[in-house]
Amino acid sequence: MRVVFFGTPEFAATSLQALLEARVAVAGVVTRPDKPQGRSRSQLVPPPVKLLAQSQNIPVLQPVQPVGDLFVASLRHLEPDLGVVAAYGHILRPEVLAVPPHGMINVHASLLPRFRGAAPIQHAILQGEHETGISIIQMEAGLDSGPVLHRVGTPIGPDETAGALTERLAQLGGSALVEARSLLSAGLARPQPQDHALATLAPKIDREMARIVWERDAAMLTRQVRAFDPTPGAWTTLNGEILKLFGAKEAPGNGVPGVVLAAGEHLVVAAGENAVMLREVQPAGRSRIPVEAWVRGRGISPGQRLV
Repeated sequence: MRVVFFGTPEFAATSLQALLEARVAVAGVVTRPDKPQGRSRSQLVPPPVKLLAQSQNIPVLQPVQPVGDLFVASLRHLEPDLGVVAAYGHILRPEVLAVPPHGMINVHASLLPRFRGAAPIQHAILQGEHETGISIIQMEAGLDSGPVLHRVGTPIGPDETAGALTERLAQLGGSALVEARSLLSAGLARPQPQDHALATLAPKIDREMARIVWERDAAMLTRQVRAFDPTPGAWTTLNGEILKLFGAKEAPGNGVPGVVLAAGEHLVVAAGENAVMLREVQPAGRSRIPVEAWVRGRGISPGQRLV
């Protein structure tokens, strides 16, 4: 069964690597265009999936949008039997989904129907979930709404960040994908419709979602810091400058929300209820550093207020 693979970031590259290690015939890869970087935007950085595909001499398509007669014709030219989508970032139209005769399947980083959408990992942490996982679904026109072919759960660690959880789910997703593809090839797959009444959404993260509101309780703020580590980074301001926060734990303490209660090896800041203890920060225009180094450089002291 020849596969065409849609994906872009490292999460997707892990799924593609799992298919290759399982000796699945990958007819082609569809990914996003190379991303301009640098001050002049003249340096083009290829997506991780493209680099992996090129290392295996797999044809690569990089449409700005996966639409139009030319793209569909290019897809058909690859002669895929099955499509696989993992963190591609575009909603595929029915004419694209219809190209592979065996349809398309999607690797989604949640236990569907919970957390449909672009940011399931971050939202699971934000909402204090204790478990998440991977769902392999048959794709249809709706948003992550297709029947589930295979589901694998995993606990969320009490201090686990989105970055660490993403890495674990990428590995889990790769193995789950190979298992689901084997079930399809053998005709043993038994798709289970989702209960749409239980669906929740995990929309794309925007800047305001990552802003710390110190009047919230410390448990919520701690989850927020974990959910946006390493990117985009939960942030607040100090003297009008952006400050990103990392390595949060709930701590005892009280005071005016946002006021620094202690600054040493850790930074302790009063919240609406209890306090938040932080291990690392990233001041504006600087790299991420331990709080202790920032305090030694007179970056902050007790009594100052973050807003």
